[in-house]
Amino acid sequence: MAAVAVALAPLLAPGAAWAASAQEQLKSFVATVTSASGNFSQVTTGAAGAPSARPKPPQSGTFSFQRPGRFRWAVQKPYEQLIVSDGKQVYQYDPDLAQVTVRKVDKAIGTSPAAILFGEGSLEQSFDVSPLPARDGLEWLRAKPRSNDAGFSRVDIGFKDNLPARIELLDAFGQTTRVDLSGIAPNPRLGDKDFQFVPPKGVDTVQM
Repeated sequence: MAAVAVALAPLLAPGAAWAASAQEQLKSFVATVTSASGNFSQVTTGAAGAPSARPKPPQSGTFSFQRPGRFRWAVQKPYEQLIVSDGKQVYQYDPDLAQVTVRKVDKAIGTSPAAILFGEGSLEQSFDVSPLPARDGLEWLRAKPRSNDAGFSRVDIGFKDNLPARIELLDAFGQTTRVDLSGIAPNPRLGDKDFQFVPPKGVDTVQM
């Protein structure tokens, strides 16, 4: 899920206003957008923005979600990978490995960035939320998971026009994953089939 986000600096009055706007945009997004679809591009860099020891190629694809907890994240380039949640279980399918990994939703996205954007309920229940100064034409906030086993240290989210435009996640290994979202269509008609996954024949299934 780019350069490491700048550390939270003391805010002047204008900065505080921008940051409050980011939190209000998130609240509006959660309250009014019950489903969405769009495109994404993703790149991961090493600690402090340096190239990681094993650089991962940039990824791109499409996504859709429907609250609560149903989403589809389809990587199309440079290789295919699919992550689907039906609201109860999350399926991660890797065609090259001919393997699908299955996890319960609460364990897979309970304190993940997916919970921020695709879940429901109060963000403050699982995250410490703080404002960040506006940059790159976006209004920003930072969410730090209250749980120690979330798998990441923080996630910064940039908003524009009440929609998320960029996500920057710092993981426990010091790597930053930047995800740019585009072409978001709020509240499209999505059916149950969009969030169902049936493993192809011959694929190994691993229950986590």
